[in-house]
Amino acid sequence: MSSTFLPPNSAAHNPTAGGSLLQPRSNASNPNSSRVCYFFDSDIGNYHYGPGHPMKPTRIRMCHSLVMNYGLYKKMEIFRAKPATKREMSQFHTDEYVEFLNRVTPDNVDSFVREQAKFNVGDDCPVFDGLFEYCSISAGGSMEGAARLSRDKCDIAINWAGGLHHAKKGEASGFCYINDIVLGILELLRYHPRVLYIDIDVHHGDGVEEAFYTTDRVMTCSFHKYGEFFPGTGELRDVGMGKGKNYSVNFPLRDGITDESYKSVFEPVISQIMEHYQPSAVVLQCGSDSLAGDKLGCFNLSMRGHANCVEFVKSFGLPLLLLGGGGYTMRNVSRAWAYETGLAAGQELNSQVPVNEYYEYFGPDYRLDVRPNNMEDLNTREYLEKIKVQVFENLRQTGHAPSVQGHVEPRFDRDRDDDDDDDDDDADAEVRASKNRKYTDRRVQKEAELSDSEDEGEGGRRDRRDHGGRASSRSAEKEKGPSILQPLLDRQREREREREKADASSGSAGSAGAGGLVNGHANGHGHGNGNGAAAQGLDDAAKGAGDGDKGGPLMGGDEKMDEDPSHPPTAAVAAASQATTQQQQQQGGAGGEDMDVDADTRPSSPPPTAPPPARTATDDAAAPSSSSATAQ
Repeated sequence: MSSTFLPPNSAAHNPTAGGSLLQPRSNASNPNSSRVCYFFDSDIGNYHYGPGHPMKPTRIRMCHSLVMNYGLYKKMEIFRAKPATKREMSQFHTDEYVEFLNRVTPDNVDSFVREQAKFNVGDDCPVFDGLFEYCSISAGGSMEGAARLSRDKCDIAINWAGGLHHAKKGEASGFCYINDIVLGILELLRYHPRVLYIDIDVHHGDGVEEAFYTTDRVMTCSFHKYGEFFPGTGELRDVGMGKGKNYSVNFPLRDGITDESYKSVFEPVISQIMEHYQPSAVVLQCGSDSLAGDKLGCFNLSMRGHANCVEFVKSFGLPLLLLGGGGYTMRNVSRAWAYETGLAAGQELNSQVPVNEYYEYFGPDYRLDVRPNNMEDLNTREYLEKIKVQVFENLRQTGHAPSVQGHVEPRFDRDRDDDDDDDDDDADAEVRASKNRKYTDRRVQKEAELSDSEDEGEGGRRDRRDHGGRASSRSAEKEKGPSILQPLLDRQREREREREKADASSGSAGSAGAGGLVNGHANGHGHGNGNGAAAQGLDDAAKGAGDGDKGGPLMGGDEKMDEDPSHPPTAAVAAASQATTQQQQQQGGAGGEDMDVDADTRPSSPPPTAPPPARTATDDAAAPSSSSATAQ
């Protein structure tokens, strides 16, 4: 495969004063033995879901900026994968759905009203410019990473643009359109008898579980929030069907789980799975919305608590595909994934964030850290032990690791004959799964380009509907779980209520001030009393605004509101603004204007040192022939 990478002997990118940015991890298992392939496409940060949408692809570029400025390019190979083609996507997704994604644009979306309803494209999963290209980049990186793992070209492959675990065979869901994870696992199954999929996103990995719900070739294991929470699946009793019975592992969690509690269930469960299932490759979805302070999350993991999962899985020494996923507080997403990139490469990163083009986003402390907050952990020891015992019992029922003799690779029916040709670009494209052909990168990385910078609810159990195929998820709207945006909507409603209370309180203060003004005309000192009441209200509101900037008890310490342009102000800020306006009007001045900060506009900062020029290496290993497979 023709590929571009940054050589490991290049000069350090941006060392900080007083020490190196990289140190070998002395406590890591075989710290320097892992060969790491890292996939990044500089175009990924150019796509935008729309104003106010919490999913921001810019976070991938922010993470990459940290990776490069920490000098991690010296410890791994960096690739730009060939974007996935329509034919490759159709290995799992229906042709009709893939064709819709390829054709729909914001300009012609009104002519696809029926298709939008059919494919669940709308508010959560909007149509935006470059939608298909965005999906192609995400899927291409995961498939190429899986291919290099299968051909023993690396020990760990990383694609932070992947991990979109909610996408279904013919339906978008939870900000996800194309399920790159399923496509990557299908690639691994061409060479590996058994693949383990682990999901540490705060949301259940429903799309991946559904895809492999009836096979024992893939075991899925998801640790997630369960209850009145998107997507509403992932109950403990959802264990698979047919040959796949007991090969779906779900560990439902409650709000506020801490590093200690998470570790107490993650490590024993994964150890038991490794012992019983004996996978030959692992895919780890590292959704960072399980971190403390995430906009849509409700867990309380620190950066190191989250990264402990990566380190523990890495310690088994199996081919490992690391993928991204959810994560909606951008500075924390990029911190966590950069740290875990260093961990994969056996490097401990300096706690001080290096200068980079997003440097101001990491203030005020500019530390590579995500700290837990003081939210209550509702996961009691008794609850976790009860779930763990049941999970272990389900694993024991699987017996020994399944043999693959006579088994075929899981396949998904296509809507048209396999002999049909795709459109022009697909017809001539190199296919990763084709026989006796090399894996070829059509897009070569340009020099210095890499420096650019997701308790049962009212809907009841959904495993039969989603995974058994007896009813479409679109046919029972009432049974659907809450929207993935529900936590954000709830917070906005709460802010609106607080703002209304503040407005009422401010109105009372204003009335008191007016009363003092009237009395002052009678008594000779009313101006002082009236303005004093208004000033006191302004001071109180300003104090509240200051507390809000510091972050409340559930905000993780230093949370700011710079990531969502449509983020409404807090009640305290609103009250302060109103009080200021009233005071200025009394003084004959003009009211102040609200400033709207667009998170996707990069702040100015000292430009980072450019990375060393990329050079091209030719990979002459051809892919083995694929065996014939039929649909299970």
